[in-house]
Amino acid sequence: MKKLTLLLILPFLLSACVNKGSYKSQNNDLMGKSIYDFKVEDLSGEEFDFASLKGKKIMIVNTASKCGLTPQYEQLEEIYQTYGSDDFVVVGFPANNFMSQEPGSNGDIAEFCKLNYGVSFPMMSKISVRGKDRAPIYAFLTEKQLNGFQDSEVQWNFQKYLFDEDGNLVKVISPRTLPNDPEVIDWLKG
Repeated sequence: MKKLTLLLILPFLLSACVNKGSYKSQNNDLMGKSIYDFKVEDLSGEEFDFASLKGKKIMIVNTASKCGLTPQYEQLEEIYQTYGSDDFVVVGFPANNFMSQEPGSNGDIAEFCKLNYGVSFPMMSKISVRGKDRAPIYAFLTEKQLNGFQDSEVQWNFQKYLFDEDGNLVKVISPRTLPNDPEVIDWLKG
């Protein structure tokens, strides 16, 4: 009976080890990278190279169109207009990881953001920010061994990752903290 049980669960154990090894391999590929090494796709399908942001403070935020926190788009646009230019940029990553609150296509998202909030900061293609299909940039953002700052878990839509002008992750801001919170503004001005 013990042998039969072992034979039945052995494929599951092997599968778990293989998947874990594969996940580690993906993360090993990210070791030694900086935010400037990432190239992603924007909402219109064009390549967006983070190397183009060298010398700027960067706020990366996962977004959603049908969330109670969606009005944060207004504050994100406000701080982008106030502090953006040569010194600061907001980069949005739509994600459907939390209660399917970003169900639309990239085109739907672009239209929603422009029409409802006048979003002019760079918005990337919809990605996954957690789970097995998490985008490589979010593996980098959430794992200390990759980002050199701290481990974090994306708690909900509108979690903010702040990078200094040298490309170092320096703060992780809760989804409920507004983009124009004094903590964020002090960081922008500092």
